[in-house]
Amino acid sequence: MKALIFPGQGSQFVGMGQELYDSRKDIKDLMESANEILGFDILSLMFRGTDEDLKKTEVTQPSIFIHSVAALKAVNGLGAEMVAGHSLGEFSALVANGVLSFDDGLKLVSERAKAMQAACDANPSSMAAILGLDDAKVEEICASISGVVVPANYNCPGQLVISGETVAVEEACIKLKEAGAKRALLLPVNGAFHSPLMQPAQERLAAAIENTKFRKATIPVYQNITTTAITDPDQIKANLIAQLTGPVKWTQSVQNMIKDGATNFVEVGPGKTLQGLIKKINSTVASASAI
Repeated sequence: MKALIFPGQGSQFVGMGQELYDSRKDIKDLMESANEILGFDILSLMFRGTDEDLKKTEVTQPSIFIHSVAALKAVNGLGAEMVAGHSLGEFSALVANGVLSFDDGLKLVSERAKAMQAACDANPSSMAAILGLDDAKVEEICASISGVVVPANYNCPGQLVISGETVAVEEACIKLKEAGAKRALLLPVNGAFHSPLMQPAQERLAAAIENTKFRKATIPVYQNITTTAITDPDQIKANLIAQLTGPVKWTQSVQNMIKDGATNFVEVGPGKTLQGLIKKINSTVASASAI
């Protein structure tokens, strides 16, 4: 069985989407409609901007979504039987299985990005990558810290990202190194994504989601929060909202997709990050880029 997977924040690069834009008129038209929906020329930032331009959350998230949906259009869906997306990538996955239109998905992604940026500005906080330690040990140490610090991204065995108040994250890093972590590396982000500190962003996104039409899925989406196959639009809405303050359980999602029959994972969007994670989660399944 074929599974489409869609990347999240961090996979952007200058020039992203230019080849897709030049490849076909229908893809060009789709991408140009993004400028009108967003009210600014995001394509010029994607094609000719700087790394700094693309690191801004309100640019990064729509850019990756636009690239991913354009790539999906280029390969006509590939006849997949299930989909999943890493954090932001879940919105691209919901276009792939018919739950969201491109226009509505882009509007939600833009609102999500603005809400997350506002939450970051209001409460500066941090994230850190923890390498070489069991998930259970990371969870135990985070729970022992006073202040907010939680597991945020279960990327693959031995690679977990934590998120929370800067002082709490720094203290957790010290304890995690003492417990045997190979690395505990603060990430260059000024925000605690997928933590309770995203509560204000969650409330703002929830309002936008409740005002958006969600259709019944044509194929299941394995969502970050539940890690299981979901097709019901109301469940999908609730899980999307919960995702902002809850962890991205990517390892568990991929394991469940494989258990349910996935043998071939195709990454749709910029970069190859998810393919690398798939190999570390289960080296026996195939993974490749869509384009």
